[in-house]
Amino acid sequence: MKLILYSKQDCCLCEGLLTKLQQVKSVDFELEIREITTNPDWFDRYQYEIPVLCLLNVLQQEQELPRFPPRSPVTKLEDLLQRYISNYGD
Repeated sequence: MKLILYSKQDCCLCEGLLTKLQQVKSVDFELEIREITTNPDWFDRYQYEIPVLCLLNVLQQEQELPRFPPRSPVTKLEDLLQRYISNYGD
């Protein structure tokens, strides 16, 4: 499974989600971090929404995952990712 994190440097919410993603143990995934200031399309789309976490499906289409509350524990993030694994092949 491949996840894409749309992020921006010096964003505390982005850094918090990245830290939690790095602590996930029960779900195997590859993570790509996309700095939105390096691409005008990403910036226009996500400048007010970051961090945004997307799942890349087998058709190479991005599926935005629901916003993860910053104060939620890592176990809640693992639960969220587990739910999307079952749909990964769609």
